[in-house]
Amino acid sequence: MVTTRSRAQAPSPSARTFVDKVDPFAAAKTASKNAKQRKARARKSGTSIASPSAASPRNIPGSLSELPKLEDAPPEGVEELLVRKIQQCCVIFDFNDPLADVREKAIKKGHLLEILQHCSRSNQTLSDSVTSELLKMLSANMFRVLPPSDNPDFDPEEDDPNFESAWPHLEIVYQIFVKLLESPNFSVNTAKQHIKAQFITKLLELFDSEDPRERDYLKTILHRIYGKFLNLRATIRKQIMNLFVDFIYETQKFNGVSELLEILGSIVNGFALPLKKEHTLFLQRVLIPLHKTKSLPIYHSHLTYCIILFVEKDGSLAPQIIKGILRFWPKTCSPKEVLFLSELDELIDAMPEKEFQALAPLMFKQIAKSIESPQFQVAERALMLWNNESTSRRISDYSSVILPIVFTSLQEVFTNHWNQTIVALVFNVLKFFRDINEPLFEKLLTERNKHMAASSSGTTPLVSSNWNSQTKGTSVPGNPSNPRPVPRHRHLAPDEAVAHDR
Repeated sequence: MVTTRSRAQAPSPSARTFVDKVDPFAAAKTASKNAKQRKARARKSGTSIASPSAASPRNIPGSLSELPKLEDAPPEGVEELLVRKIQQCCVIFDFNDPLADVREKAIKKGHLLEILQHCSRSNQTLSDSVTSELLKMLSANMFRVLPPSDNPDFDPEEDDPNFESAWPHLEIVYQIFVKLLESPNFSVNTAKQHIKAQFITKLLELFDSEDPRERDYLKTILHRIYGKFLNLRATIRKQIMNLFVDFIYETQKFNGVSELLEILGSIVNGFALPLKKEHTLFLQRVLIPLHKTKSLPIYHSHLTYCIILFVEKDGSLAPQIIKGILRFWPKTCSPKEVLFLSELDELIDAMPEKEFQALAPLMFKQIAKSIESPQFQVAERALMLWNNESTSRRISDYSSVILPIVFTSLQEVFTNHWNQTIVALVFNVLKFFRDINEPLFEKLLTERNKHMAASSSGTTPLVSSNWNSQTKGTSVPGNPSNPRPVPRHRHLAPDEAVAHDR
């Protein structure tokens, strides 16, 4: 035991020699690995492959200095002074420390404001060299590695976002970019040397910023680029598709989905007819699967707008869309189901008559299930379909197909639902069907009462066949707020209903 302990405390000379020989190689490997990681981060952010300290303004002698104002410079020296100011604005500062480089930050902000004022002049023509320098400066300031989120479970609807610390400079940079793209004298041919596919990729990656102010500027910039650079339109659509595919099937996290869908709305609106195969594949592989993500409520309104535009442009896409939505129909999330019902309401209004006739059985089987939902908001939204004038008109036209599908569900809710508001809405819907197709309604009512009588002898029919006496003086469908007689609730005690309501 003593010998073993002494060996452990005092390694042999050969062991010491082995450690001495290995350590330098291990350190070299570690240094090499760190260098590769820095290069990868630099390539991703579009910055030069240099250490962070080398990029710091305090390590660049004379990097920022006070310069004369552009308005005080002679006409022949304005462009040279402007280029110097633009080049100085390529220096990036760390805003995490508010006390660091205060003077240099103020100088840069002054330069940026002068550049913005210069670009805002409508009669000002920028030379090719100035445009190139501007785009280099904009790239240096915009393209960066976004900081990781402090909250891994960040919810844009409930949590406060992390605002960009460098926004005092970055906001002016974005304003300069917008003014440059909107300038009537902007040279697209000169800008093509800088705004390429790689530029678009980096620009789209910035949409993952948590700062909504930045995403709003990015949305405007991308929209202007799409309008001016015709050669990049296919690239932009493809890159957006790649981002969405990664979001849907891999990460489930991306902050700029709503903004990108808003841009896509204007893009889809401009599609020429007949639609290209590329566009229908985008609908099939991206827009329809976007219904399955847990963050759907954040961007659902913009997604619905894009879907409706596709149906309006090509009604034959309606079956593919409806079947896709029904495939992703939520089973346990009531707020999402309410959104799906709202979208289905708009699709019924937008699709052609032929497609509605073919899809009505499929759609109203799901609507019948939603009517029976114990969650009153889901049932209420499903019943509100009859409040839409165009939807109720279509239901009326195809009542012989729709009524047999929803009749049993309506009767179940009319008799057993715990929420009196839902019972009243069902009462209106039943009266609606009774008024437009009395023979079919009476037939279904008789069959149901016979079935109920056979299954439980002696049970009173769920709905009296003397419908006219019950509906005298009731409100018309589509106006559930008016007073109406509400049937007596027979199968649920008042205390149970209150418990459910809680």
